[in-house]
Amino acid sequence: MLHTADLGAGERAALRALLDASFEEFTDDDWDHALGGLHAIARDGGEVLGHAAVVQRQLLHGERILRTGYVEGVAVRADRRRQGHGDALMAAVERVIRAAYHLGALAASDEGAALYGSRGWLRWSGPIARLTPAGPVPTPDDDGLVHVLPGAVPLDPDLPLRAIPARVIPGEPDRCQRVVCMLDVCDGAVAGF
Repeated sequence: MLHTADLGAGERAALRALLDASFEEFTDDDWDHALGGLHAIARDGGEVLGHAAVVQRQLLHGERILRTGYVEGVAVRADRRRQGHGDALMAAVERVIRAAYHLGALAASDEGAALYGSRGWLRWSGPIARLTPAGPVPTPDDDGLVHVLPGAVPLDPDLPLRAIPARVIPGEPDRCQRVVCMLDVCDGAVAGF
């Protein structure tokens, strides 16, 4: 496992190329969400075969804020799939999640859902929302996509799971960046510094 700070420019470029090739549409925002945490990387010699990142997020469940290991950028090169690389990558990030977080969470594609389910991840059945300065904003497009890896904190799957933004975009109070950074609370607004 390597922290984003320990990835060289060449390795970052190789990881981004893998993710671009693995997803139909992998945006700069998607890439940004995968940075700032720990990266599990599958290699054959020096060649990158697969990647999974775990980044810190905060989710509100009921009245409790949960420190969450959010899994981003899970991909295995097309010609190396179904050879155990995805399982090995997930085992590495799950070890970190179990040791450092209240729970794990991720948004699964249809293709990835079977892998996560086989490893004990549960599809979240409750509503999904993000918190903004204006209050909770439902994100129905995420319903059914979010999976959780339960930890020591009991979860009620019928309660909403709400993402707490790390930073509100200035001038756009309803848009929040999901990038986790240090938080500064000033005058009731959340801002990164």
